[in-house]
Parts: sequence; C-alpha cells; structure tokens
Amino acid sequence: MWSRKNYRLGFDPWGLGLFLLIMLPNIVWFAVPAPNDILRAESVTPAVDTAAQVFQIILAAALCAVINTARNNSTKRGYWAGTAACVVLYFAGWAFYYAGTASAAVILDLSLAPCAAFLLFAFARRNAPALISAAAFAVCHLAFAIVNFLI
Repeated sequence: MWSRKNYRLGFDPWGLGLFLLIMLPNIVWFAVPAPNDILRAESVTPAVDTAAQVFQIILAAALCAVINTARNNSTKRGYWAGTAACVVLYFAGWAFYYAGTASAAVILDLSLAPCAAFLLFAFARRNAPALISAAAFAVCHLAFAIVNFLI
C-alpha cells in the first residue's frame, strides 16, 4: 500500500483545500496584526525557520500533486474527523490569539494543530512524501515555538 509504484503525479483538490484553509489565518495575521502580537518578534531560530519553510513547500507540493493510487478513502473516516477537529482547534487558537491571549497553550495550539491536521490528512491519503515532510515541518514548527516563545 505504501509502495513507490502506487504513486503518480496528479492534482488533489482536497490537499490544496486543506493547505489553503490552514494558511488563511496566517494571511489574515499578516494583513491585520493581533493585539499582544508576540508572533511578530524576531526569531532566534533562523536555521530552524528556514528548514520549516523548505519542508512546508515540499509538504504543500506533496499534498497537492502526489496521489497514491492504492489508497482507500472509505475506511479513513476517523482520520477525516481528526483532521477537521485539528482545523477547528487551530482556528480556535487564532480566535484566542486575536482576543489577546498569547498563553503557552495558545502558542502550542497554533504550532501543533495545523501539523496534526497535515499529518492525519497525509496518513489518510497514504501519501508518504506528504507525511514525511509534514513530520519534519512539525518538528521545526514546534522547535520554533518552544525556543522563541515558551523557554
């Protein structure tokens, strides 16, 4: 099921949709600063940030353009529900952040919830390239959050 021969290049509109949905609050944040906006502070982890950006680009490409022809979507309802729950949790984190709460829980939510959504989606799609890049992105994203805002 995870064999390389089962992969082809194609277009996965659900992958693009998830990526754009996760990016939406970031676009809003870029345009409209939040109160107590600690996320705009200069990062002390530039190498980790660069690695995260590279893995995020690979992740987006894999989500949108890599198709596992052997996947069986009908048996993955739990993963879809988990992905949706992570997106809702992520949006809730942004709501708290814009309400002025920049607590450790909110920062961890903003770091982990989108990564968990990507990981669950990639696992449900049996998309190994997306899964691997999502895991690497998650490690970098969490390291960035911990070092820059929680330590």
